[in-house]
Amino acid sequence: MVNRFGIILLCLLLLAACGEPKASGKLYKVGLLVPETINDQVWGTKGFNGMLKIQSKFHVEVFYKEGMTSQAVVEQAVKEFDQKGVNLIFGHGSEYAEFFNNISKQYPNIHFVSFNGDAKNKNTTSLTFKSHAMGFFGGMVAAHMSHTNKVGVLAAYEWQPEIEGFYQGALAENKDTKVSIEYVENWDDKQKAIQLADQMLKNGVDVVYPAGNGFNVPVIEQVKEHGLYVIGYVSEQSDLGESTVLTSTIQQVNKLYVKVAEQYSNGNLHSGNLSYDFQDNVISLGKFSPLVSKEFIGQLNRQIDHYKKTGELPK
Repeated sequence: MVNRFGIILLCLLLLAACGEPKASGKLYKVGLLVPETINDQVWGTKGFNGMLKIQSKFHVEVFYKEGMTSQAVVEQAVKEFDQKGVNLIFGHGSEYAEFFNNISKQYPNIHFVSFNGDAKNKNTTSLTFKSHAMGFFGGMVAAHMSHTNKVGVLAAYEWQPEIEGFYQGALAENKDTKVSIEYVENWDDKQKAIQLADQMLKNGVDVVYPAGNGFNVPVIEQVKEHGLYVIGYVSEQSDLGESTVLTSTIQQVNKLYVKVAEQYSNGNLHSGNLSYDFQDNVISLGKFSPLVSKEFIGQLNRQIDHYKKTGELPK
């Protein structure tokens, strides 16, 4: 991966001028570190879009660096950001929690934000999407739409909460559903993911949940070739085929980044580990395929609203 240092172009600055009045507060400039690229159309792209939202709302300069996969390159990037006057840095992945813990004390005027890690210092925060319910409702859709009563989860790692959620949701919708679960053991191994998905399809699975942001798009394309179904992951993926993508389980990173930036600007961003769910309006289901009945969609939306109010999932 070629490392690049990017600054949002002047045209975007002009666009931002049409946004809200400039917020007063502690936010000066914002940096983003991504492990791969901002052009993956899934996780990295969502982080970049979050930066654009921050820029538009706060009228601040935002910067990004790609290919940030080691302590050494992260330290160099943070040094450059510091020289630019950046005082809020987002590390777009779980690996950045440890990187930031190691160096954050050297930069007391910068607040470091990562994902799915353990933030240990007073100027570090780790964000987590509580994705169990997200997977649960995706599992309900999968089981409802399966013709074979066989659905499958193709996950990156065993620790992902959406996996158990999907399993429970599928059984809650149809107790006769059989759920196959396979692990790629990597976010980005497209070849292994496609092989595992192919085996699922041969075994009669007709709805696949590719829960890995680096491989879900090629898996969706593979499933589409067989005329079967998927539940999209992380992003709105209905544009990959409305007859294939039944719905998507969406983590709205851009909204969360704006929320965090606003908290920081107002002096209200807490250190430590913070979690977010449907109730925070940063997790949702996406557009439904026209193949999904309006009656079922209405029922599901009522169950989601009930979960938002009570924290109770359907039984």
